[in-house]
Amino acid sequence: MILYPAIDLKNGRCVRLYKGDMEQATVYNDDPSAQGLAWQDAGFSWLHVVDLDGAVHGSPENHHAVREILKVVRIPIQLGGGIRTHGQIAHWLEAGISRIILGTAAVRDPDLVKVACREFPGQIAVGIDARAGRVSVEGWVHDANITAVELARHFEDAGVAAIIFTDIDRDGTGEGINIASTVELAQATSIPVIASGGAGSLGDIKAVKDAGLPGMIIGKALYDGRIDPAEALAAANRGK
Repeated sequence: MILYPAIDLKNGRCVRLYKGDMEQATVYNDDPSAQGLAWQDAGFSWLHVVDLDGAVHGSPENHHAVREILKVVRIPIQLGGGIRTHGQIAHWLEAGISRIILGTAAVRDPDLVKVACREFPGQIAVGIDARAGRVSVEGWVHDANITAVELARHFEDAGVAAIIFTDIDRDGTGEGINIASTVELAQATSIPVIASGGAGSLGDIKAVKDAGLPGMIIGKALYDGRIDPAEALAAANRGK
C-alpha cells in the first residue's frame, strides 16, 4: 500500500487545515521544498501536494513553491488545487508532475477529465471531497449537489488512474479515516480509491490496508509526530 505524505500549500508555506477551514491553518514549514525532501529522505515513494489557495480562487497560485519542490524531489508527485483547464494540466505534467488531481473540474467540467485521461493516460486522478457523502467543490466551500458515489460512477470508463476520497469532516482532526464511506465508494467503482482525511494512528494504516485499498494520504499526524514515518511505512508494507 502506498502512503502519500501531504504538502498543503497556503501563501507559499506548508500548512494543515482543520476540517477544510482556511481560517484554521497551522503552518508547519515555511519551506515546502525542504519538507518534500524530508518526506523523500524518510522513505516515502510519492508526495501529495495541494495548492489550497488555487482550490479556493480557481487557478493555481503557489507556482513557485511547487516548482521548488520539483527541483529537489525525485519521487513522483501528485498535484491538485485550482487546476481546471487543459493548459494547466499540460503545463504541470510537462514540468514534471506525475499525476494531476482534478476536483472541482470533475464536477464543473467532466468532459475535461475524460479528454485529459485520453491524452495523458495514467496521469489523471479525480479528487472527491465530501461532507456526509455529498461532494464539496472550490476549496470545500460549495456543495455540488451530487454524492461521492454518483460522481465516481460518472468516470467509470474514462480511464481515471485513481480517486482520492477525502472525508472533509475528518480532515485534520486525527479522528481516524472514515473506512466505511471509503470502502462504500471503492465497492461502487472499479477505479482505485485512495483514502484521505483524519489519519491519526498506525491503526488507521492497518485499517486501510486490511480494507484492500491501494493507498492513503497522511498529513497532520506526520507533522505533529503522532505517526512516525518509519513505523508508518513498515505498517504499510507489512505482509507484502
